[in-house]
Amino acid sequence: MVILAGIDEAGYGPILGPLVVSCSAFSIPENMVAADLWAVLKKSVAKTRKHLGGRVLIADSKKAYSTSIGIKHLQRTTLAIMKALGFEPQSFNQVLSYLCPDCFSRLADYPWHQNTENMRIDYDRADIRIASEVLIDDMTENKIKPVTLRSICLDTGYYNNLVSRTKNKANVLFSTAAILMQKLWDDLPGSDLQIIIDRQGGRSHYRKNLQRLFPEHQLSIIIENDNCSTYELKDDSRSMRVHFVTKADDRFLAVSLASMVSKYVREILIADINRYFLSFEPSLKPTAGYWQDGQRFIADIQTLIPNVKYDQNQLIRCR
Repeated sequence: MVILAGIDEAGYGPILGPLVVSCSAFSIPENMVAADLWAVLKKSVAKTRKHLGGRVLIADSKKAYSTSIGIKHLQRTTLAIMKALGFEPQSFNQVLSYLCPDCFSRLADYPWHQNTENMRIDYDRADIRIASEVLIDDMTENKIKPVTLRSICLDTGYYNNLVSRTKNKANVLFSTAAILMQKLWDDLPGSDLQIIIDRQGGRSHYRKNLQRLFPEHQLSIIIENDNCSTYELKDDSRSMRVHFVTKADDRFLAVSLASMVSKYVREILIADINRYFLSFEPSLKPTAGYWQDGQRFIADIQTLIPNVKYDQNQLIRCR
């Protein structure tokens, strides 16, 4: 058996809201490392919304979410996987405590994130239970087991601090992904790891970054080309292969799942921002936080509710 993990983010480009990086990991037979897990788990998982038929949707978050559909697929998938892992949250506060507990103390400092503890999750518990049971049965039949689902939420103030120190948001993203890699290595002793990450910023060379972050590991370059960069890190007892792959969020189930979880967490926290400022002026048009519309939202706040004071470092991300 080997641990196959996917890492992906949501919110790299926006001016408002957090950057969220997530990891999903499964224990699978070694001969399935290169398999199409959508085909293997076709009884319980679908890649498209069409003909879903009760199965869990796992897809690139850009295909699972739209403003018209909302978060329903993101939420259903995240909660079904969490249920398969033995956890059934009742509130978004519990979702955060499970996925990214480290962000709790920081979020408490934001006026718009004060009520996450009271935000009940509206979902069909019977549907989640059935979807999770079907998923578990399908995985068990194929000797697959979910082992972890984790996120790192870089709230705006924390993100700004990291970018100001590194002077490079790409380095912040890479370092955050590396934290998740290190956690997999530490939490799953004795297991060989295969980690797939969506290629970041178009770069194709990652050796120096990996060597700096994992200085005690022996590092080998397996391949570096326009589509994939693969590295192997070893110690005396086991190995970790890290694959940086173009469009990985659409090609590998574990990466797609990480993409959806990241988007789910981000959308809930963006909704907090909208809810807070609209409580002062209901005519204010909500925002998704992306660059152009985020600037519009900031200008609207300044025009429509000029007396509402806020810390710009907590709301507006540096570039």
